[in-house]
Amino acid sequence: MQNLILASTSTVHGQNYLEYLKPKLESFFSEVEELLFIPYARPGGISHDAYTAHAERFFKSMDISVRGIHSYSDPKAAIAEAQGIFTGGGNTFVLVRALHELGLMAVLREQLFTGTPYLGTSAGSNICGVNMQTTNDMPIAYPPSFKTLGMIPCNINPHYLDPIEGSTHMGETRETRINEFHSQVNIPVIGLREGSWLEVLGKEITLKGAHTARLFRQGLEPIELESNREIASYF
Repeated sequence: MQNLILASTSTVHGQNYLEYLKPKLESFFSEVEELLFIPYARPGGISHDAYTAHAERFFKSMDISVRGIHSYSDPKAAIAEAQGIFTGGGNTFVLVRALHELGLMAVLREQLFTGTPYLGTSAGSNICGVNMQTTNDMPIAYPPSFKTLGMIPCNINPHYLDPIEGSTHMGETRETRINEFHSQVNIPVIGLREGSWLEVLGKEITLKGAHTARLFRQGLEPIELESNREIASYF
């Protein structure tokens, strides 16, 4: 039974890393002494060790130790034995390529269906959708498949931005890009705004956080989903 927190971002404006999620994470990871961190989304400029240390500094305040999956000789066993798992943000293409090439996608999916508590932010949330094709990231790596974990019956568009009224920008909006996706694929997409997250417990999916989310479905007008509402019935 899934037990997931899928957040749009790790950091909201004016706050420190994961600070806005801390009240929820204190109860969510209350029985976790060591957290397995998956740093593969970070494409460059920061090592896996440094990225893991960044997460570790936050969770130290909760008396939770953090170990990066890259430090294990057997990453599949690390997933199978994990008390809790956190996949950080970065580039979804890089993350998905690593998970497929290391043979970890199926192992991670199996573990999450046992109820192991899982936190994803940005790219780490993207991979819980049906596929990764509604990411905002540039395709700087070529994964062998766009298929992801399928923990929820929809895709996520993290960092969702609404069109700015009066803007003279002539480029495509997020809504335009998602509509383009729906010209080819019939998978619902949740535009998840900053500071919001999905709480998944079994088949129940509840929107949490400070904002509404925007739901896109093929052939239908987008709708706003209210925070603190169960939304699985829309899929």
